[in-house]
Amino acid sequence: MADPRLFASGSDDRADASAAGRRLYNPYQDLSIPYKTLYDLPTSPEFLFQEEAEAQRRSWGENLTFYTGIGYLSGAVGGAALGLRDAAAGAEPGETAKIRANRVLNACGSSGRRLGNRLGVIGLMYAGMESAMVAARDRDDWINSVAAGLGTGALFRATNGPRSAAVAGAVGGVLAGAAMAGKQLARRYVPAI
Repeated sequence: MADPRLFASGSDDRADASAAGRRLYNPYQDLSIPYKTLYDLPTSPEFLFQEEAEAQRRSWGENLTFYTGIGYLSGAVGGAALGLRDAAAGAEPGETAKIRANRVLNACGSSGRRLGNRLGVIGLMYAGMESAMVAARDRDDWINSVAAGLGTGALFRATNGPRSAAVAGAVGGVLAGAAMAGKQLARRYVPAI
């Protein structure tokens, strides 16, 4: 706490203190400690081992949580929007507000849960396959992502037959490749914020 005798009443501003010819109270002035660098913290993360600093990716558990969560959340939001559209289309004239609200909540919850679970499972399979590819190849590059997209699409539609699995695998690989290309373009052309 600053010494109240150093400042005019109601003024704590440094400009006011220096303009009035007074000095600011410094409780550390007689100590020989580098207090100014005491709280100068680094902005980059600090690692215990050099191998951790060189790896610029999430761990397999973080990867699994991230893709599953993003998949479920985006599916739930998209499904809720579809449910809202279906509820609005199915509304009948003469319904009370309570019935309409019930219809909207039921449709949004049902569609959101269904699509969220589906995309969450796709995210879970993708993250597992990508982490397995990184562990098997001991490299982290675009090949892992595209192969994980191929495998996820094929595995997700495997119960519908081999043709459906092949088409879904191709779509998954193309989507993963497009996502990786977009990520590289964003790194190159979008300035860091």
